[in-house]
Amino acid sequence: MTDSVAAVGNLYSQAIKTPTAIYCSGQIPCDVQGNLVEGTIQEKTAACIKNLQAVLEEAGSSIDKVVKVNVFITNMANFGSMNEEYGKWFVGKPARSCVAVYQLPKGVDVEIECIALP
Repeated sequence: MTDSVAAVGNLYSQAIKTPTAIYCSGQIPCDVQGNLVEGTIQEKTAACIKNLQAVLEEAGSSIDKVVKVNVFITNMANFGSMNEEYGKWFVGKPARSCVAVYQLPKGVDVEIECIALP
């Protein structure tokens, strides 16, 4: 577990590392202290990915080793802008799902989880 990412609740692990994969819990756009990131959907998407990056690095992996991503957004009108920022980080084009959901923890508009190779 990394101290570089704030946990929203305490009933889950930031990631579980197995011999073949690292399963990262969803990350919302917040800073280390748990303060929500304000701004555009691009800024919020970047914050989610930076949090995932910190979790992956603590587990001995990296963004470059991500093989599957799940993106949850509250409004599909934000898909294009989210996707634009996402593309800056996941240049290897891992498999991905993106679904619109009714709401997310703390009222955020995006949450991202992933699976990576160790």
